[in-house]
Amino acid sequence: MRFYIDDLPVIFPYDYVYPEQYRYMCGLKKSLDSKGHCMLEMPSGTGKTVSLLSLIIAYQQFYPGRRKLVYCSRTVPEIDKALEELKRLIAYRREHGCEDKDFLGLGLTSRRNLCIHDRVRKERKGKVVDAKCREMTSSWVRRKAQEEPEIELCGFFEKMAEVDPADLLPSGVYTMDDLMDYGRDAGYCPYYLSRRVIPLADVIIYSYHYMLDPKVAELVSKEFSRDSIIVFDEAHNIDSTCIESLSIDLTNYTLRNSSVSVQKLAERVTEIKQQDSQRLQDEYQRLVEGLRDASLMREEDAVLTNPTLPDDVLTEAVPGNIRRAEHFVMFLKRFVEYLKARMRVMHVVAETTPSFLQHVREITYIERKPLRFCAERLASLIRTLELTDLEEFSSLAKVAEFATLCATYDTGFMVLFEPFESDQSTVPNPVLHLACLDAAIAIRPVFQRFHTVIITSGTLSPMDMYPRMLEFTPAVQESFTMTLARQCFAPLVVTRGSDQVTISSKFEVRNDPAVVRNFGNLLIEMSKSVPDGIVAFFPSYLYMESIVSMWNEIGVLRDVWKHKLIFVETPDAAETSVALQNYRTACDNGRGAILLSVARGKVSEGIDFDHNYGRAGHHYTESRILKARLEYLRETHQIRENDFLTFDAIRHASQCVGRVLRGKTDYGLMVLADKRYSRADKRSKMPRWIQECMTETSLNLSTDMAVGLTRKFLKLMAKPFDTKAQLGISMWSNEHIVQHGGRADIPMEIGEN
Repeated sequence: MRFYIDDLPVIFPYDYVYPEQYRYMCGLKKSLDSKGHCMLEMPSGTGKTVSLLSLIIAYQQFYPGRRKLVYCSRTVPEIDKALEELKRLIAYRREHGCEDKDFLGLGLTSRRNLCIHDRVRKERKGKVVDAKCREMTSSWVRRKAQEEPEIELCGFFEKMAEVDPADLLPSGVYTMDDLMDYGRDAGYCPYYLSRRVIPLADVIIYSYHYMLDPKVAELVSKEFSRDSIIVFDEAHNIDSTCIESLSIDLTNYTLRNSSVSVQKLAERVTEIKQQDSQRLQDEYQRLVEGLRDASLMREEDAVLTNPTLPDDVLTEAVPGNIRRAEHFVMFLKRFVEYLKARMRVMHVVAETTPSFLQHVREITYIERKPLRFCAERLASLIRTLELTDLEEFSSLAKVAEFATLCATYDTGFMVLFEPFESDQSTVPNPVLHLACLDAAIAIRPVFQRFHTVIITSGTLSPMDMYPRMLEFTPAVQESFTMTLARQCFAPLVVTRGSDQVTISSKFEVRNDPAVVRNFGNLLIEMSKSVPDGIVAFFPSYLYMESIVSMWNEIGVLRDVWKHKLIFVETPDAAETSVALQNYRTACDNGRGAILLSVARGKVSEGIDFDHNYGRAGHHYTESRILKARLEYLRETHQIRENDFLTFDAIRHASQCVGRVLRGKTDYGLMVLADKRYSRADKRSKMPRWIQECMTETSLNLSTDMAVGLTRKFLKLMAKPFDTKAQLGISMWSNEHIVQHGGRADIPMEIGEN
């Protein structure tokens, strides 16, 4: 269908549009017109992705200048889903007369996901794939292969090396599979192909880290112009992603590997001095002149600012005591040995970065300034020495980045030495954390560089917290509700068991035997009443392990197995994928299953449990780093500790329960098993589309009452549902859009979205 928002003609690839989709697109256009940032909360399962793409592609094609769209998502499956949606949209636009000449859309991902080389792609670990790829594509190896023909090069890379980027890839939209198929047919490497055509692409879809992680952003996001449109989809955890991108953990294993790497660097430097001393002399001269080339690129608006290397550092020459390769190697060795000595602590030590640097200076006489250049200097040396197996030096690179971050930022970071892995452990396993406490550090360059940054998700509430944490002012900030033809999902707040004992996952009572028993009884009763699949979320892996162990002892699992199979999410991605596949199989064949998962885990963040895969979802609700972050938020952003903890818990609970509803023809139960959700101050912070379905009769339930409402709801959902007749009241036709201020050109039939 075609309709107008103001003067903008929008082609929408369905026969109808939901009211919330239309309002969402209006909010997007307002933000693009104002060249300002925006926050938009859109209910789960209402077509957020297609609405966003339809509006922005229409904007790109209608207004001159053709602003590039950079769409950031979290996981490879989500990236591929967005590419499929984009592919269908462009095909639909062309069917309806839009030329979209030379339109190019593609996704970026790692070598492991795109490699088509028979020998390399057999490796399972991404780091091994990276190392083998570099061994066959680096300029040093390619030069050496001219003298030694037995050295194997990557034919796919070699074939495309001399081809002009404009001739590499025809216009169109390419999913990951499409890109690999084209690479096989044309004989080009899909990984390097995708990177070479970045400047030509109209839409690029990739992971958050390609934009937020400074090491990656410098490589793949440097050529985006200021008027590019940046979208962070599913951005309810964007502050955590920012913090993770600048946080580093060092262990004894890391430091031992670093010592080995330093020794290898020393040997390689000695070897090069004997064979080609001019190479090291040339590097020395470059370092005398500093990093002015990079500074000029920034002034020309061509490079994304790297938060680990501020502009004032770029104008300086590299300090003299680390310019010569042999001096820098000795510098690294001294710093690594210092860290090893600091790790021999038997009590927790927490300090600010200035305090840590002062101690470094007192013990080793290492000044702050050379530490600031540590990461860049190491990268320069590795390039000069023409080392291809970068995995060998990954631990040392972490140490160098640790040094650079510590020496660059006086605030927003904490250095924490912990002698034990957990408070209960008695075996020393020391960890050195460099914990980023300020999410704004990583995302600030993005807000400053680009005119329009869109933060969107189904669960951003309470929305006023993000602008404060990320230090930006949204031009548009809206939360949209869901129009429903029927009450297709039912949030139930269970506050007590059948024995009237309070249910809560509050830390002080979560391991109480009566509470654990009532959680188990709730799961048993739900497994009897709910068909197909149930997904249960816990606050952490540790708590889930504890509860499952106790359930096994008191016979809860035995009773649940009578009705459904049980699968468990683990921290291991491969194990979780197998569990998820078997869970879906059990739901498909009618056996039914329960998946025990963790809030903030893979299942809660990236997996949809639509239709029979999720008829019910349950959510059962301090580290020193968290305490430090809470203190920082209080002092810097005036965010009280309880406010942030409530905000964090509510957004993750909303994300978990939102997994079961993936469209208006879908339905599901959302069981919040914690008495705290019955309080108005907690509920008011949930997304509007969830709040509006919470009635007084569903807010303070016992297990028996919840089971009764569950059976009543499921019977209602089992009645025949005429999509065309009943969904029509929650759709807008062209006539509806005209009544709400838009215009429409072509007639429309109600169909299925």
